[in-house]
Amino acid sequence: MTDDKDFRDRVRQLGERVQELESIADPAVRAKAKELVQLLMEMHGSAVERMLEVILHSSDRGAEVIDELGEDPLVGSLLILYGLHPEDVQTRVEKKMKQFRSQLFKMGAEVTSITVTGSDVRVRVNTAGHACGSTTQNVRAAVEDAIYEAAPDLTSLTVEGLEQPSSSGFVAMDSLTGTRSLLVPASSSNTGLDVSGSD
Repeated sequence: MTDDKDFRDRVRQLGERVQELESIADPAVRAKAKELVQLLMEMHGSAVERMLEVILHSSDRGAEVIDELGEDPLVGSLLILYGLHPEDVQTRVEKKMKQFRSQLFKMGAEVTSITVTGSDVRVRVNTAGHACGSTTQNVRAAVEDAIYEAAPDLTSLTVEGLEQPSSSGFVAMDSLTGTRSLLVPASSSNTGLDVSGSD
C-alpha cells in the first residue's frame, strides 16, 4: 500500500518528468507528449469527479464521506491535484495551523495571522525573543512543511517574522511544470461538483 511520503515523492517525480518534456528538441514530439499527459490527467480527473458524485448522492452521509476523503493525506493530495478537494486553500491552511499550534508553542513560536489571496499564502510567525538562529530556521521549516502538506496547490508562501531564508525544498504542485494545465484537468476550475450536501 502506498504511503503518504511515497505518494508525494511520485508527485514530485511526475512534475520533474513533465518539466523534462520541455527539453525535447522536436516541437511536434514535444507537443504530442504534452497532449498525452493532458489527456491522461483529464481522463483521471473526470473519473475521480464522477466517483465523488456517486459518493455524494449514494447516501445521506455522502458529503461527510467526501470531507473524510479530503482529510486523508493521500486521497486529499489526489483531490487537490485534480482541483476537486472539498475545502479551499484558506480552510486547509487554517485547519493545519490550528492542529500545529501546540507543536509550534513547544518551539517558542505562534502563527499570529494567515492571509490567503487566491492561492498565495502569507503567514506571520512570532517567536520568543530569545530564539536563536537555528530555532528560527527550524520554526520556518516546520511552518512551511505543514502548510505545503495542507496546501500543495498554493502558488506562493511568505513567512513573515522569521529572518532566516526559506529552508523548505518543497515544490508546489502547480509550479512543477510552470503551466498548471499540464497537471490539472481543464475542467477542474469549474467542476460543477457540489459537496455542500445540498442536492
